Amino acid sequence: MDDKLSNFRDQIDRIDEQILDLLKKRNEVVSDVIRTKIEHTLPVFVAGREDEKTGVFRVMAEERGIDPDWAEDFLRMIMASSRAVQSVTKFPCATEEPKTIVIVGGDGGMGSLYRRFLEASGHRTCTLEKGNWHELPAFAEQADMVIVSVPIRATNRVVTRLAPALRRETLLADFTSNKRDPLRHMLASHEGPVIGLHPMHGPDVPNLSKQLMVISPGRDPQASAWFTDQCRLWGMRILEADPEKHDHVMNLVQGLRHFLALLHGSFMRKYDLLPGEILDYSSPIYRAELMMTGRIFAQDAELYADIVFANEERRQLLINFLRHQEQLIEMVRNNDKEGFIREFEQVTDFFGTFATQALEESGYLINRLSDRFTG
Repeated sequence: MDDKLSNFRDQIDRIDEQILDLLKKRNEVVSDVIRTKIEHTLPVFVAGREDEKTGVFRVMAEERGIDPDWAEDFLRMIMASSRAVQSVTKFPCATEEPKTIVIVGGDGGMGSLYRRFLEASGHRTCTLEKGNWHELPAFAEQADMVIVSVPIRATNRVVTRLAPALRRETLLADFTSNKRDPLRHMLASHEGPVIGLHPMHGPDVPNLSKQLMVISPGRDPQASAWFTDQCRLWGMRILEADPEKHDHVMNLVQGLRHFLALLHGSFMRKYDLLPGEILDYSSPIYRAELMMTGRIFAQDAELYADIVFANEERRQLLINFLRHQEQLIEMVRNNDKEGFIREFEQVTDFFGTFATQALEESGYLINRLSDRFTG
């Protein structure tokens, strides 16, 4: 029996080697694709092509008796690896002549990420920090675009100091997660073209393909069209958003979510519930929740304070949230299971078909997380 198993295992090992050889060969073809895309100014990520490819791949997998869901996951990992390969080389340039972009805070996480991608696309970049602010006049003379990538609390102050030095035709932009107030301030401070930008990702992403860039138009959209085109060439998704609507949604997406993480972590600290010990007893779904909470505490406290306390509307939402909790506390205090069920069912009706979608998507994440990180 041992000899028979050993023979089967040897066969599997050889097949695995063949798979790796094929993946290596595929990467070599991807390199040819990269060169062609750069020559013909084509985007890294084309949603239609990937969707078409995965659809055909699922059919071929099913014909071979292979689970199509698993096959799609496998193919998407391969394609993600291909995009990552493209993201460490060169990119096509969205303009006939390279632009000069000054990034205020260009040594920070987000600033340095976009500086790298801009330079990989052939553009020239300059970094403006506290230590070299004296170079602003020289930078401003040649700047086609200035991106303010500093903490929210400093954005308006930096814009006020920066704007008088800019040429009338220079495009002014910001990278803050608020759009209404910074956009108003940029429009009031600079007479030239203005655009509000919110990259909906962290500075640690390996590449920009499939990442979302939210754009709030300010003044003279034609002057910023090239940057939007450049984002598309990087493979990014573009969402144009009214600044008021953007900030209203972000109050929930960012403000409330990050405050809940503080509430969760603070309660664990108070009761000495060590994350490592909890993990030993966690179901896959709680493990996922704990990881999302822990992820936040691995980052900068001031950054999250800026996000949570960004504006009055967001702070009022948090106060309303805490007041709403007081109503639910009464259920616990009174052992009101019927009230709990009633509230639960009302929220279920409110979520509607999204609850089914959430069940499917979260199940996927939980199963992959469990398979990858649990022994």
